[in-house]
Amino acid sequence: MESPNRLNGWMLAMAFTAAVAWAAPAAVALMQDQPTLTEDSVISGTMHIDFKTRTTPDTTGKYREGSPALDVKDKYNFDISVAKTTQFGGSILRQPNIYTKTLGSHVQGAAMDFDITLAVLNPRDLKQKKAVGKWVGNVPINTQSGAYDLAGGTAQQRPLRIAVDAVGAAKAFTDQFSGRMRGKAEKKESLASYTFKRVIGKKVVEKTIKNSDPMGFDQIVLAKGPSEVYPRTTVNGRLDYDYETGNWYTDGIRFKYTVDGREFEDVITGSIKWVEDANREANGKGQYEFNLRFNEEKNRTSASEAAAFEKMSDEEAFFAVDDSVPALTGTISYVDTMVSGSDQPASSEITYNLNANKLTKQQIMNFFKLWMICVGPTNDE
Repeated sequence: MESPNRLNGWMLAMAFTAAVAWAAPAAVALMQDQPTLTEDSVISGTMHIDFKTRTTPDTTGKYREGSPALDVKDKYNFDISVAKTTQFGGSILRQPNIYTKTLGSHVQGAAMDFDITLAVLNPRDLKQKKAVGKWVGNVPINTQSGAYDLAGGTAQQRPLRIAVDAVGAAKAFTDQFSGRMRGKAEKKESLASYTFKRVIGKKVVEKTIKNSDPMGFDQIVLAKGPSEVYPRTTVNGRLDYDYETGNWYTDGIRFKYTVDGREFEDVITGSIKWVEDANREANGKGQYEFNLRFNEEKNRTSASEAAAFEKMSDEEAFFAVDDSVPALTGTISYVDTMVSGSDQPASSEITYNLNANKLTKQQIMNFFKLWMICVGPTNDE
């Protein structure tokens, strides 16, 4: 194994031991250098979604046509490792609004409910795992405005939060999420076009989305944890969905955080491309192909380095992976079982296999936390 990989492995070991209070004091000092990972499967694991709201319709006749039965929820079960040494296992429940058929009275509010166990793994032996806390709480959803109120569970004394137990010399802490995420628009008639740009050397590539449905992040605060090396982070920006292609695009999601007294801002740009298997109608297969670049403006390739991209068509260049830029690549793959007579899944078996190119553990963790908050909109189609 090459020496840089041995160094990365050692740094991972230090992060793990800090999380469970086995670390030497030098672990904090090492954060000064912001070591990066270039490694496959930095976000890996499986998720099973049971869309019960699509398969359990109301049979009482009390609610609006097309409503699911009262108290029926979609369930997202998963077991996913992040940056090799942290594991998230548990479920997210998602329930819809329900209105009465005659008067349109609101009888059930839309919400998401988190129940996730947090664990750390020993990078020297990934079979060694220690549970350190939970990611729990409720997120009310206003589907008229599309707003997910990440602090809204406080009114029910169930705020969305990360709660970590005391382990050895490491102190317990609880940190809450806040801010608003705007989900996909309920009324599609108002969708507008939006143009995204990508610059490679001197080549400017544009992609115009005719019906762009933005998912917006408004002063979202991601709670710190599972260990102290993953700080409280503020997120702003947008991730747009294209109904014609199933692709996602962003021209800037901004993450701001502080590590060991130093302030950082990461700007994510790029695309998440939906690619269907040629035999999807029979096998239900498709996948998201990730091409998200971190701080692309600061790490922009020179014209000479971009020569290979200049030979591509604009479409090819827009989705091309540039290994000279810090990036999150790889796939999230689906095997969907469709609702009878519909093109919507009744259930999905999902495999995460995302790769890091020159990314810090904080960058990887921040993206994962945000992606899990978006788990409803990103799996709706």
